[in-house]
Amino acid sequence: MQIKEIMTWGVECIDPNATLQEAAQKMRQLDVGSLPVCGDNDRLVGMITDRDITCAQWPTGRIPTQRG
Repeated sequence: MQIKEIMTWGVECIDPNATLQEAAQKMRQLDVGSLPVCGDNDRLVGMITDRDITCAQWPTGRIPTQRG
């Protein structure tokens, strides 16, 4: 089996300046656990996962809508 047979097509990116809340909402809307992070010209600059969001927020006691 080749990767192209099971991979997701029509991938959507999120901007590096988006909030964690925006990323979580987009993941929920798309029913995915990760999003590519794309900068200028839709160039891949990283990935964000639902685990990243959880690990970033859990120890702080903050919810994703809070900044800082």
